[in-house]
Order: sequence, then C-alpha cells, then structure tokens
Amino acid sequence: MKNTFGNALCVTIFGESHGPAIGAVLDGLAPGLAVDEEFIRHQLALRRPSGRISTARCEADEFRIVSGVHEGRTTGSPLCILIPNADTKSGDYSTSIARPGHADYTAECKYHGYQDARGGGHFSGRITAALVAAGALVLPALGKKGIVIGTHISRCAGVKDAALSSDEATLIHQLSALNDIPFAVLDESAGERMRAAIEAARAEGDSVGGVLETAIVGLPAGLGEPWFDSVESLLSHALFSIPAVKGVEFGDGFALADQLGSVANDTLWMQEGRVVTKTNHNGGIAGGITGGMPVVFRCAIKPTPTIAKTQKTIDMKTNTQVEYGGRGRHDPCIVHRARVVVDSVAALVVADLLTQRYGVEGWQ
Repeated sequence: MKNTFGNALCVTIFGESHGPAIGAVLDGLAPGLAVDEEFIRHQLALRRPSGRISTARCEADEFRIVSGVHEGRTTGSPLCILIPNADTKSGDYSTSIARPGHADYTAECKYHGYQDARGGGHFSGRITAALVAAGALVLPALGKKGIVIGTHISRCAGVKDAALSSDEATLIHQLSALNDIPFAVLDESAGERMRAAIEAARAEGDSVGGVLETAIVGLPAGLGEPWFDSVESLLSHALFSIPAVKGVEFGDGFALADQLGSVANDTLWMQEGRVVTKTNHNGGIAGGITGGMPVVFRCAIKPTPTIAKTQKTIDMKTNTQVEYGGRGRHDPCIVHRARVVVDSVAALVVADLLTQRYGVEGWQ
C-alpha cells in the first residue's frame, strides 16, 4: 500500500477510521515557515459535519503536531500531525458484509481479511481530515505569495450555483469569501435549494452527489512538465485519491469536444505588460504547463454509498447473496464537506510544483 504523494514536497497519510488516530507527515517543508494552528482548526471545522445534511459522527479533531515544529515555525525536518479518533461506534459495522459502493470487497481481495474494516478503515473519508490538516500547513505560505485557492459547490442534487467570475479581481474576492463559509455557494438561494434536496434524500433513506469547481489564482507561468508530470496529471492523480471523486475536468473539460478550434483556443493578449489569454477554455494550462491564468477544474462527487435503503450484496465469509440496509452514521451528501479537502489537496500539489521549480526555500 502506497500512502505517499509528491516529488519534492511529500505528504504521507496514515490511520484508520476507528483506530486510535489518523495523521499526516509532510517532508520537504522549508525551515522557518510560520505554523498557524488557528488556521488549521478553521480548515478542519469546514470539513466537520453539521446539522441534518451531514453524519451524526462529529470528531473534535483536536490535533497535535508531534515533530517538525519548534516555537511556532517549521524546522525543516519531517512534520507529523496527529488527529485522535474519539466518536467511534465500531459495533455498527459488519466484518463480512460487503457494502455496495464501498471498498469492502476490493479491500478483501487485496488484503485477504487483514484490513481494519471498521467504518471503512483506511479507505474511509475520515482520513481526509489528515489531508486538510496537511493542506492547512502550506496554504498560508501560498497566500503570502499571492496564490489563492477556493472551491464552490457548482452543482448538488441537480441544483446549480452561480458561476465563478472570469474577471480575476472579482474571482479572488469570490474565493476569499467562499473560504470563510461552511456551505460554499455563491448564490445563497441556490444553497438553500441544495440543502432542501439533501434533506429530502435523507428522508427517503438515500443520498445525493454533486460537482465542485475550484480555481487557483496567482500561479506563475512555467509550472509543470509536458508529459507525465503535467499540471493536469499531478492534480488529477491527487484529486482522484479523495474518496467519492469520480471525475475531474479542466477548463471547459468535456464541453471542448463539441467546440470549434476557433472557439476553444485561448488567444494571447498583452495587458499592462503581462501576457494573458482573452478566454480560459483550457483552464489556465497549455502543454501541461501553467500560463499564468487561473487554473480552473471541476470534480464530480458521487452520492454517499452508505444509504438506509435495502440493497443486494454478498457475505464475504460465506460467499452467499444477502440483503443489506445501511447501518451506522453517514452523510446524505458529502459534497459540502469535500470542498475543503479539494482545496487542501490542490494546495499540496501546488506547493510541490513550486518546490520542484524554485527549490525548498525558493518560493516559501
């Protein structure tokens, strides 16, 4: 099992949903970076469940940084952050019934029954709290370099939010506002309809998914490689590691397939001594390399697989067909909680790209 991502700045995640703790190790941070523990708490709070549109499991996420920080600044050695698990109910989970839509069966195939199956074990979305904490360690450093990352719920349960602005100054304002609210929408009336749809699905014992749209503003031109380490490749690699992400597209994405080249091409312009593109159909990336425009991408989030409705599945111990109705605590929708995970993963990828190009201390 490989649990490490990154080339120059590497993050390793560990732990299980119902184990003693989860956590992350960041290796490759420059010495002297300020560590803002209040900001880490803020980011973890954005991921935390709330109200009827989320699971009843609510962890305090009282993290501890156990290495790599001295007197509030990074030392340059590996930084380890631990997040204890406390609100667990392991008795709600069977060790033999393969829950539809979960990794129970595939985990059994790979680990031959030695995996911790409680609450999804190492496959659980619970582990994303460690990614959020790791991302919160680098986001302030990116902000000091003028790099802003933000995500909104573009669509949820068929309800659409307002669009991100194509004007860069307005876009930065939008992203900054989104990062301060728990339900990340630009149009609050759309957000209310989304919440109502989530609660309706919950009442039916079902769940819903949606689409998250992310923008990264302020990246310098020239990051990334033309082939296997293109910006799209690295971001997609990391984003598909987030549980429930089933699709990633950049710029206009699949809609580009129906456009003419004269429309899809982003023409180059000079604006106040800076090269810009008139449009951003390709999401700020050409040839796998950033061009200085906002990098824009979307992630499709599938409906939460644990639902109350009875479904057909198998008992892995007896190899017999059985019926399963979801037990335990689960989210009728995880889209609103996943957005801060996407921001955090994007921040880790960007920090790695910057470290590769400018060195450990060259950008931080």
